[in-house]
Order: sequence, then structure tokens, then C-alpha cells
Amino acid sequence: MTATASRPRTGGSTPPRSDAAGPTTGARVKTWLTTHVAMIAALAVLVYLFVPVAYTFVFSFNDYRKSNIVWNSAAGPTLKHWKDPCGAPGVCEALVTSIQVGAIATVVATVLGTMLAFALVRHRFRGRATSNVLVFVPMATPEIVLGASLLTIFVQGFSRFGLRLGFWTIVIAHVMFCISFVVVTVKARLQSLDPRLEEAAQDLYAGPGGTFWRVTFPLVLPGIVGAALLAFSLSFDDFIITNFVSGDETTFPKFVYVSYLRGIPAQANVIGFSMFVIAVLLVVAGQLIGNARKR
Repeated sequence: MTATASRPRTGGSTPPRSDAAGPTTGARVKTWLTTHVAMIAALAVLVYLFVPVAYTFVFSFNDYRKSNIVWNSAAGPTLKHWKDPCGAPGVCEALVTSIQVGAIATVVATVLGTMLAFALVRHRFRGRATSNVLVFVPMATPEIVLGASLLTIFVQGFSRFGLRLGFWTIVIAHVMFCISFVVVTVKARLQSLDPRLEEAAQDLYAGPGGTFWRVTFPLVLPGIVGAALLAFSLSFDDFIITNFVSGDETTFPKFVYVSYLRGIPAQANVIGFSMFVIAVLLVVAGQLIGNARKR
């Protein structure tokens, strides 16, 4: 009996062992990746987007001789291109042309596109559905097709009235494709407005003009400004359509393309990166102003 009683028990279930080390390394890595997959994807996309910008910035300091494609490690970085951004022949003239074309095209496209957006959203007329579809045609058509078509129109049609390929044909072409983007942007802003705000203004005896200028227009203005900035960016950046209809006129993108054959000058990198910084500052300023208005 004593010997039997002193034996340890072997039957029954054995209590589970506690794993003091916790989950394995592979499980921890899998959990971390699952939790941060969105952040990793966002960082990868940002790196992919900003590598060309970083290249532009770095090579604006390259002390090259003939071609600004290979870094001159023997000479090292230099600030001379930033001190004289107009040092390359024709670069500042091309920049001024692009700014002038972009400014004129932006003003005209913004005015016409805003009026068209109001007509499509606030009014009912025959052909309204068709007009909504046609607005997207320039956006969906390949630029090389638009450029070739506009070249044919300018050469075969407008040349009879004395219009030659040059500054004004570029402006007309840019207005044509910028209007679609303005219409889409302003339409989205109009459709997001609360109609009760305008109804409240009318209940307070405001006429149609007073309601528009004191209620509707201030609410739509951020969308109009955003559409104008988008139109200017598209106009300033365009090369394919411009190359078809520019004739002997040279814009900044066309200058960069032609310069590639003999090596893009570092001054073009300086101007390109400066335009990028200006665009970023405008976006940040817009966000700050929007947040201040909300507060």
C-alpha cells in the first residue's frame, strides 16, 4: 500500500506548458507586416514618385562639361547653376513663353469651364446628357491624336485667316484640353454643396445675384482655384500637343526635349526643381488656408 501510494500519478491530462518566449520571430514579423502594409505601400509609392525629383535636384549641382547625364565626381558639386539659372542659352526665354501661355490658357479655360460647369449642374436643357459625355472626350483622347488633329485644323482651316503656327496656336490648343479638367473639378465642387444654404439666403430676401455672390461663389471658389492651378500645371507641363502646334515657338518642355540630344543643361534642372517647390508651397498654403477657414 505504501509503495503504491508513493508512486506519482501518470494518468489524466498533463497541464499545458506556458511558452515564456512568446510568439516566434516569424509570427511577430508576419503580424508587423500585416499591421503596417498600408504604410509600407505608401512609402514605396512616395519613393517611386520622388526619385526623379531627387535626380533633378542633385544634378542641378553637377559641374559637367558637355552633358549633364553623368555625374562629374572629379569636380564635385557646384552652386554656379543656381546663381545663374539663365546661363544656358534660350532656357529663360522658353520658361517665359511657358508661363505666358499657361497664364492666358488658365484664365480663359477657368472662365469658360466654370460657366459650363454651372450650366451642366444648375440648368436643364436639351443635349445636357450629351454635353456631359463630350466634356470627357479631350481627357480620354490620346494627346498624340489631339495634337495631330489640331495641327490639321490649324494648317487647313485657320491658316486662311492668317493664323500661323506659334504662340497663339499653342494657347488655343491648351485652352481646349484644359477646359475639360476645369469643368470636372468645378462640377464636383458644385455637386457637393448643400442646397439649403442657398435656400436660406433666398428666405432672407436675397435675390439671385446676391445669393450667387454672397453664398454660392465663395463656396465654389476653392474648387475654381484648384481647377485653375490644375489647368496651369497641365499647360506648363504639356509637350506632345505643344510640339505639334508650336511651329518655331519654344516652350520649356520643348526646350528640355530638344536639349536632351546634346545634354540637358543644369539650369533646366534648377528651373524644374524650383517649379516643383513652388507647386508644393502652393498646395501647403491651400491646405493651411482651408484648415484656418474650417476653424
